[in-house]
Amino acid sequence: MGESEDRFMLCIPIIAKTSEEALIKIRECSPPADIIELRIDSIINADMNRLFNAKRARVCGNTPFIITNRKRDEGGNFRGSERQRVDLLLKAVELGAEYVDIELSTEDALIEELLQTVRSHDNQTRLIVSSHDFSKTPSEARLKARFNECIEAGAGIVKIAAYARSVEDNLKVLSLIPYGRRKEKKIIAFCMGKLGRISRVAAPLLGSYLSFASIERGYESAPGQMTVSEMKEIFRILNEND
Repeated sequence: MGESEDRFMLCIPIIAKTSEEALIKIRECSPPADIIELRIDSIINADMNRLFNAKRARVCGNTPFIITNRKRDEGGNFRGSERQRVDLLLKAVELGAEYVDIELSTEDALIEELLQTVRSHDNQTRLIVSSHDFSKTPSEARLKARFNECIEAGAGIVKIAAYARSVEDNLKVLSLIPYGRRKEKKIIAFCMGKLGRISRVAAPLLGSYLSFASIERGYESAPGQMTVSEMKEIFRILNEND
């Protein structure tokens, strides 16, 4: 898979307790990952230099990294201060991460600092501004407002995920994809939870920038996430000729 209008990228999140465990999982994920999301909020005392040295040594081939240090109130595990959390993202930019993810709910000044650091490194890192609601799916109007807030915050790519309480909730979130594309903006949008699984299949068909899938059962980074093999089988069936 590669980035194009007709094909979507498959991102595998890595949830590990130590840098050593993360390195082992990086090797396991590439292939089949098009992108690896390194969830450093789950790694105790993440050794960023070691992780990026391994990347430079191509233990994951040329697979790009998304560096995410997720806030606890948005489903993450980082236990330090907000200053410490964002400092690790700043370091990721300095080390050459292809993508960094920061939550829209982060203090404006810290988002701006990260954005300025990206710019000072020739925009080699793409900034994902994200929003996660683990309790419900907001109204379509509120979701669109949130999308626009992400753009205003400096997002190169917008990510919006919400928890589906009904099958209809998928339609609200999926409507963001054509909305974002009409504005010529990159967007990742899907619903979480069992009732949101259908959106994980529909989103790439509508033009979502990428889709998340775990390497295997038990390594999901969010509720309702399917495995790589499940996602590939679904799309194999969908792409079969009649």
